[in-house]
Amino acid sequence: MKKTIVLLISLFIGFTVLLSAQQKNKVKYTTRKGDKVFGEILEKQAKVQEKKDEETGKIRQRQAKEAGEEDQRMILSDSTGLFPPKSPEEFKQYFYFPPQAQDFTNTCWTFAATSYLESEIFRLTGKKIKLSEMWAVYFGLIDKCRRYIDERGNSHVAGGGEPIAAVHTWKQHGIVPLDVYPGVLEKGDRHNHAPMMEEVISYLTYINRNNLWNEEENMKHITLILDNHLGKPPESFTYNGKTMTPVEFLQNETGLNPDDYYSVISTLYFPFYTKGEFRVPDNWSHSKEYINLPLDVWYGIVKKAVPAGQTLVMVGDVTEAGKLAEADIAFIPTFDIPEKYIDQDSREYRIYNKTTEDDHAIHVVGYKQVKGKDWYLIKDSARSSRYGKYPGYYFFRGDFIKLKMLAITVHKDLLKDILPKLKK
Repeated sequence: MKKTIVLLISLFIGFTVLLSAQQKNKVKYTTRKGDKVFGEILEKQAKVQEKKDEETGKIRQRQAKEAGEEDQRMILSDSTGLFPPKSPEEFKQYFYFPPQAQDFTNTCWTFAATSYLESEIFRLTGKKIKLSEMWAVYFGLIDKCRRYIDERGNSHVAGGGEPIAAVHTWKQHGIVPLDVYPGVLEKGDRHNHAPMMEEVISYLTYINRNNLWNEEENMKHITLILDNHLGKPPESFTYNGKTMTPVEFLQNETGLNPDDYYSVISTLYFPFYTKGEFRVPDNWSHSKEYINLPLDVWYGIVKKAVPAGQTLVMVGDVTEAGKLAEADIAFIPTFDIPEKYIDQDSREYRIYNKTTEDDHAIHVVGYKQVKGKDWYLIKDSARSSRYGKYPGYYFFRGDFIKLKMLAITVHKDLLKDILPKLKK
């Protein structure tokens, strides 16, 4: 009997174990229960932060308003004692295409240079060919970025540049008509280079920070950015029924020789009648090919250009009290410096203390004397030139050019007496 009981107990235990082994746990979903205390703490924290953000937002709005009001204040001169020409038609002029706006870009240098070279094509060949301003922008950025990579970040990359750089770009890459390369993706679009430049600078900053210098791969990325924003430049195109490359177009259709053009400055920084570097950020390649001349000789070239049948490009400082956009004029007010005191030294002093900087390029297309004063008709791509009675134009008085303009780009014919005098 005892054995039987033990056996039954063993069988029961075995059956129970076997039954337990066959049972499995099941997965089920349930609602997560939040902790009430934690919830109350977080809710209070959010309300405190919301109040802080609201207070800070009001302060920021007030500060922005105050800053905006302050930014609107600037010193301008009145026009007492001025006798400017009354309209562009009064100036002696030579051919140029109507003014075009550069829109939201820093590309005055290529608008001025392209306009000038269009006038040169007409002067040399009689042809009227409207050219692409964005061609030099595209290849200029390619060259800027390549130099940045070669110099491991120690090189200036921005939308600006020098007019002579456009000439150098044409020499290497040729040029095309505007309709072949408009530099916008949709017909009729305005130029806006802010997104493009943001992408370019962001990418260059990234490879610099991470030491990812591989020119071939880096330039593929840069090219992709430019193609996406400006369009891919064509390797060939059809012009007057002929298929040609941009270089062939330059050589066979324009009559231009890029080697015939020089940039000329006037500074005490290095000797006159020598070549040296124009030390401004927009001379990003650090070109040392700028001819340096005394101010009276330099201004003499400016003054004789239009009467001699030529136009010219000019770069300099235009953020001045005597530049009155609504009146289309620019001059030096007497409260700045009387005209009789404008000379090489007063000019250099402003270059040195950076109150004269290289911030804009324009195309000089006309000349007129009024009451013994020189006046120049300026074709301008900047927005401010659209504020006055004659959109796209300014009238610059001679004193403004002597004191505030820094460099000119001209054809060699205007330098016949200068080039033989240059010191090696």
